[in-house]
Amino acid sequence: MQTISSIESLRQTIRQFKQNGQRVAFVPTMGNLHQGHLELVKRAFSEADKVVVSIFVNPMQFGQNEDLDNYPRTLEADQQALSALGVDLLFTPTPQIMYPKGLDAQTFVEVPAISENYCGTSRPGHFRGVATIVNKLFNLVQPDVACFGEKDFQQLQVIRTMVEDLSMPIKIIGVPTVREKNGLAKSSRNGYLTEAQKEQAGIIYHCMQSAKTQLLKEKTSIQTVQQQLANTLETAGLRLDYIAIADTKSLQPATADNKSWVILVAAYMGNTRLIDNLVIENPNL
Repeated sequence: MQTISSIESLRQTIRQFKQNGQRVAFVPTMGNLHQGHLELVKRAFSEADKVVVSIFVNPMQFGQNEDLDNYPRTLEADQQALSALGVDLLFTPTPQIMYPKGLDAQTFVEVPAISENYCGTSRPGHFRGVATIVNKLFNLVQPDVACFGEKDFQQLQVIRTMVEDLSMPIKIIGVPTVREKNGLAKSSRNGYLTEAQKEQAGIIYHCMQSAKTQLLKEKTSIQTVQQQLANTLETAGLRLDYIAIADTKSLQPATADNKSWVILVAAYMGNTRLIDNLVIENPNL
């Protein structure tokens, strides 16, 4: 596996791939890789001849009181894991390389509407940072395919919208969430949890499953199910950021006319913010 950090070297390597007629798949990450990231890489290999991964802890998507400085950086272990999977190219730029003029002078990309609620409300500027860095990485890597985890459901929809709106010739693939045995979605932030907290946080997934069962029974309104879910999680010791049941495409509040719904949950276990989701197909459509 080749590891490079310069834009010039990246473009040169990508140019060679393209000249050889090879299809390129891309997996952008912030490092501290876990099994969920590795599943993205495995899916990427099923879609292309060459797989490119980036590791960049993007300062633009962190708020003032968030954990940018403390975000775990495990480059050596990440390199070993990616090399073992056969990744062709790892791009590891610095903030100075990606934002040479600094964040305040950086051109940005903003995706309206779909990025404004939920995590967009809780983390102002977050999706601007995500859209900007993904757009820049797409311009550099020129992938045919890019893989993202479904755990970050709103992020996935923001990226899909950006790609559609800006007419990018890139296929966006959502890869199912990888979970611990107790149902907790794998996340780099799980490293902040104690073993007891990890076990307790597994209730998020099980409560979403119960809410799904309630929705499919058709005897309880969407709003009632949403409130019951919130009450159950709070009783279980989680501090809620938001809970919503939304249309999967627009992320607007769910109605009976939607083809599918998504339960979106953001909650704190101790000081650690966890997000998860569950997609439900509307059986009546």
